[in-house]
Amino acid sequence: MATWSALPALALASYPDRPVRLIVGFPAGGVGDITARLIGQQLSQRLGQPFVVENRPGAGGNIGTEAVVRAPADGYTLFLVNTANAVNASLYDNLSFNFVRDVVPVASIASAPNVMEVAPAFPAQSVSEFIAYAKANPGKVNMASGGIGTLAHMSGELFKMMTGVELVHVPYRGGGPALNDLVGGQVQVTFEALPASIALIRSGKIRALAVTTATRSPTLPDVPPIGDTVPHYEASGWFGLGTAKNTPASIVDQLNAEVKAILADESFKSRLADLGGVALSLSPAEFGKLIAEDTEKWAKVVRFSGAKAN
Repeated sequence: MATWSALPALALASYPDRPVRLIVGFPAGGVGDITARLIGQQLSQRLGQPFVVENRPGAGGNIGTEAVVRAPADGYTLFLVNTANAVNASLYDNLSFNFVRDVVPVASIASAPNVMEVAPAFPAQSVSEFIAYAKANPGKVNMASGGIGTLAHMSGELFKMMTGVELVHVPYRGGGPALNDLVGGQVQVTFEALPASIALIRSGKIRALAVTTATRSPTLPDVPPIGDTVPHYEASGWFGLGTAKNTPASIVDQLNAEVKAILADESFKSRLADLGGVALSLSPAEFGKLIAEDTEKWAKVVRFSGAKAN
């Protein structure tokens, strides 16, 4: 027969029974921040507690990551993990944490391509023509990015590594200024994020040569993947949820199941598509494998490029 003394323990076992923080390592308004707010809103509705987005920008997202690593392992501090975390593991020399070891993968949310794009006046009409032009004009093609270590930068360095072309990296303080100079012809190519580029592509101010994902993007169905010309090239951006290590597996599994249910909803998929993303529904183990593989992959590209965080 149940006793009254068992009831408090049962109540404590119910997760969540208070608000959950969702830390985003970037300023408000970007694609990652919007994604976090969308998923947080859905989790709040499904689980009956607020999932409060807290922006902790700085150091390429590392300030937010460190806040999660140091938080109690109780599931009440989540983190929007993304491709930058995989790059930062080798881009920064003196991190106080090990991303793969210290952050537990909870649930993937979305993947999204970057776009290899040029100014309309640039002579190459395809990836193969671009490679031929760059090899015929070594050191004369400027590659813009939103900064050292960004996915746009790393996507370009991976392209250089796999094709042998010589491109001059020109880092900017954000993707917007890089795209502005691409439109103006001051630089010749960038590998910028699809959401930032799509309006310029549709207006004809820049021309998309290829997407960086292994398959075509539903947002740009007529644009081929770079991998069609450069076999095995792939540079997806991705977002997901992580939390501190030693968080109970029951909480991780519960959150993963809830996120998977959200991702199965067609209206949510449509909202991700508006951001240039595609739903990415993985188990914690599968997401952890993706993170580990990308961390290793980008470490090779960082070494090739010689890039270091400023």
